[in-house]
Amino acid sequence: MRTYRAAGAVLAAALLAASLAACGQNANGVGRDSRKGGDAKGGTIGLAMPTKSSERWIADGRNMAKQFEAKGYKTDLQFGNDDVDEQVAQIENMIAKGHKLIVIASIDSAALINVLDRAADAKIPVIAYDRLLMGTENVDYYATFDNFEVGVQQGSYIVDELGLKEKGGEKGPFNIELFAGSPDDNNTRFFFDGAMSVLKPYIEDKKLVVRSRQTKLNQITTLRWDGGTAQKRMDDLLSKSYTSAKVDAVLSPYDGISIGILSALKSVGYGGASQPYPIVTGQDAEKASVKSIIAGEQRQTVYKDTRKLARATVQMGDAMLTGGEPKVNDTTSYDNGKKVVPSFLLQPVSIDKSNTRLLIDEGYYEPSELK
Repeated sequence: MRTYRAAGAVLAAALLAASLAACGQNANGVGRDSRKGGDAKGGTIGLAMPTKSSERWIADGRNMAKQFEAKGYKTDLQFGNDDVDEQVAQIENMIAKGHKLIVIASIDSAALINVLDRAADAKIPVIAYDRLLMGTENVDYYATFDNFEVGVQQGSYIVDELGLKEKGGEKGPFNIELFAGSPDDNNTRFFFDGAMSVLKPYIEDKKLVVRSRQTKLNQITTLRWDGGTAQKRMDDLLSKSYTSAKVDAVLSPYDGISIGILSALKSVGYGGASQPYPIVTGQDAEKASVKSIIAGEQRQTVYKDTRKLARATVQMGDAMLTGGEPKVNDTTSYDNGKKVVPSFLLQPVSIDKSNTRLLIDEGYYEPSELK
């Protein structure tokens, strides 16, 4: 009888092990086949980037591809050309090909729910890259920069350059206009909230005056972060609110938007000795904007070393696929409406004319690229 019982116990244990293996479940209870380890090396990682119209996304995709390949994976790098349907089709193709992992920098952060359901059905894990995937449980990790801090750095630069914190507070009022990113990108709110945490007290005290009265997020967004759209809005603001007043500062969340704003300002005479450019912020330290800063046009950008972000993402992905533990440092901030997504945040750096050399010293640009 003991022999039969022992044999039965062994059979039950074998059945349980087979059942767990079929579910792809590891010791942490994560039910995705791609995370079992062992068969993942040599597999393909899907990299879904939003566009080639911004140099940073090209760099992000290439950096991740290079680093994943150095770890023994193949990669499938796709750019969605700012077309949501095209990005969905690209991700569907990655699922159909059985990729081991998909990393997504979304065009519309809430538009991928259905295709992410299909990724989950295929037991393919997903990492959100720099833009949080909203409204879905089927995102495992998020790699990004501290986006609230990005906004804080932009707002603080404006306050410091205008001297609003100087003793006595006698400076001002100054005219400021506000721009925000794309309404379908969750980062837009983080950037805006960070900046307004600094600027709002001065607006309420009338040390900063928004002559257009456009201060709510839904009034100042820029679809797809498009510089041409920003230029048109700035043209409208100048013609309606600044025929007899000058702009002292413009909060811009991204370098491509900043270039559009500066073009509008230049068209009405800003940039000369008698009417210098206002303080214009930015983000991503794109080459054109760094050159603009050196030339005394755009005043500030926020440097986000995408090589480090790629490295953090590759560490996450490799750990997931080989049974390791992905590194995270924030498990509370990024709620996508369905879950709080464990995240790894990197720190951004404010750049102006005084410290553009940092970009060369860290090897982000060659000296010849910024001439």
